Amino acid sequence: MQKRTKIVATLGPSSSSDEVIEKLILAGADVFRLNFSHGEASDHIARAESVRRAAKKHGRFVAILGDLQGPKIRIARFKEQKVHLDVGQTFTLNASLATDDGDKDQVGIDYQQLINDGSPGDILLLDDGRIELEVTEKHSDRLVTRVVVGGWLSNNKGINRQGGGLSARALTDKDKEDIKLAASMKVDYLAVSFPRDAHDMNEARELLTAAGGSAGLVSKIERAECVQDDQTLDDIIMASDAVMVARGDLAVEIGDAELVGVQKRIISRSRQLNKPVITATQMMESMIASPMPTRAEVSDVANAVLDYTDAVMLSAETAAGDYPVETVEAMSRIIIGAERNPLSKRSRHRLHQDFHDMDETIALSAVYAANHLIGCKAIISLTESGATPRLMSRLRSHLPIYAFARREDTQNRVALYRGVQPVDFHADEMEPDAINPRAISVLKERGCLESGDIVVITRGEYLNAQGGTNTMKIYQVD
Repeated sequence: MQKRTKIVATLGPSSSSDEVIEKLILAGADVFRLNFSHGEASDHIARAESVRRAAKKHGRFVAILGDLQGPKIRIARFKEQKVHLDVGQTFTLNASLATDDGDKDQVGIDYQQLINDGSPGDILLLDDGRIELEVTEKHSDRLVTRVVVGGWLSNNKGINRQGGGLSARALTDKDKEDIKLAASMKVDYLAVSFPRDAHDMNEARELLTAAGGSAGLVSKIERAECVQDDQTLDDIIMASDAVMVARGDLAVEIGDAELVGVQKRIISRSRQLNKPVITATQMMESMIASPMPTRAEVSDVANAVLDYTDAVMLSAETAAGDYPVETVEAMSRIIIGAERNPLSKRSRHRLHQDFHDMDETIALSAVYAANHLIGCKAIISLTESGATPRLMSRLRSHLPIYAFARREDTQNRVALYRGVQPVDFHADEMEPDAINPRAISVLKERGCLESGDIVVITRGEYLNAQGGTNTMKIYQVD
């Protein structure tokens, strides 16, 4: 059984060699994330080239996802590298303090606007929520706080405000330079960190287009204000080509107790609006140092799969962990196990809604027909841009969707879509009447179809035209 849910693996010190990248592809990685928060441009370029070589060697199509750092709001540094904060003590965030002069009583901050954003009564969360401070006084250059949850605090840890609302813009000067880098590298997807609204996504798209890039934009949902109402969330989703549930900072801002419900809501709404969705952060965290996942991690991954996320993402597990390949292998096993559940085999997506586009009508009709037709073993979508297989992948199905495409960017981009498998196919080089039989022959030669199987094929009357899918045919092999 081939998994339908895709795996995003982050590259880093543990996974930069050609050998490890090749093993990750063979283990089941479908998308490789380049984290622009770490490393130099030359590192990212070399890793992307290695991915492309390994994928070509094994006849695989994988997507490359560049991930912008965004406005990470951090404290400065301590004289002794770290301090221990005690519950009840006073601790000051001081914008006037020198960068390296922090001590047990105060520390500098790299985001001056935090002083204006903060008010007495605010709860500030440091180091992914491990330290909790309540603001008691506000001055022109500092916030005085009381430690509510203490512990060790070291250099350059992040700051969030419970409930969100910090005014930092999504795109920093560094991000704008990294957008140019991503465009030059021709990444398939580009993730925007900490967008506040659809405007931030539109700004990123304008900058990417101006730089000559055509990557799909991924909005990382990690601010509380993004999920505070349905309209804001919908606007961000619609301004994006894909969505990431970035559970780390999101959980810090909205609270752990709210996270699971919000995660399910984002996945569901993204699928309803026909956008792919990635579930990320700490999915297999223990495997950074252990060759086996915990039962809680197995349940976490399986739960996201059953919610019909398109992809699950690994961060430090593959970037800096001791067992990057074993982690991808374990995640593949969990995905396949979860996908055996009958919940994943039928769909009611848009069952009682009207359609306005021919290609969406054909795409959804094809999947509904295939799901309910006894003997149907596959769906073939001849596609130029990948839009039709993306729409198909919004429906629950146990059948593979094969995206037959001639363009490399399309082949790589559809690698993110749940249940979709790219196939290199040049219909423009064939007579029209020979295209469908040849597509069936390709899958038969691969052992994906046998004589007597039924297959559904969609295509457009005009080849190589985007948005032109307008026909569906059902064939019996041979």
